[in-house]
Amino acid sequence: MSEFAKMESASLIHEHTQQVPDEQGVYQLLVGGQVVYVGKTDADSGLRGRLRKHAWTIQHRQNLKPSDVQFKAARVFVFTAMDLEKLLIRHYAETAGEVWWNFSGFGSNDPGRNRDTTELKAAGFDAVYPIDLDHPVEIKTDGGVPVARVLDALRAELPFTLRAEGEAGKVRKPHPDLVNSIVPTFETKPSTTRQVFDAVLAVLPSGWQATALPGRIIMYRENREYSAGVVIGRS
Repeated sequence: MSEFAKMESASLIHEHTQQVPDEQGVYQLLVGGQVVYVGKTDADSGLRGRLRKHAWTIQHRQNLKPSDVQFKAARVFVFTAMDLEKLLIRHYAETAGEVWWNFSGFGSNDPGRNRDTTELKAAGFDAVYPIDLDHPVEIKTDGGVPVARVLDALRAELPFTLRAEGEAGKVRKPHPDLVNSIVPTFETKPSTTRQVFDAVLAVLPSGWQATALPGRIIMYRENREYSAGVVIGRS
């Protein structure tokens, strides 16, 4: 902990994370000088890889710019039986305030369809930093392609989950509507996430709905309101 206090922090951007050794160790994320997250890595998932993943996750968010987030990282050659991560969380909670990103859902994986109706925690990461539908995205495909291809191209650009209804009984295959509906040439490039969905929904058969939920976007054949979501559009 004293080693962290002596360190200079660096912005959580690619140029800086690339200089971190991909070894096991501990790290912290800071916003405005406040420690908001403490983590550790092992030999299988090194510091560089973990920090790059976090740098990707914080993009395309409202109320948060990647340059707002700083990090400090230290190699630890041997972990003892002591849980160093919990020790650091306790230390900063007692001395500098709650490291709230650790308990906010920050960096969580897609919870799946059964959790889409879950209420949004007011103090959670996704509530404080909602996904930004108006952030530019560079779709690496021209027009005249199926919706399924457009969604794949968009997924490659988004630092959060985009989930769409699949073929009945074969959820890993695109729904036939997504394969058979063709998106014409995009009028603007780069477009925003919202503009991409406008183009997609314009060519899909009636009944499709795109919804922005906490930390993810879903698109299903439905017409419903989600207490923790915002409808992007309907076909």
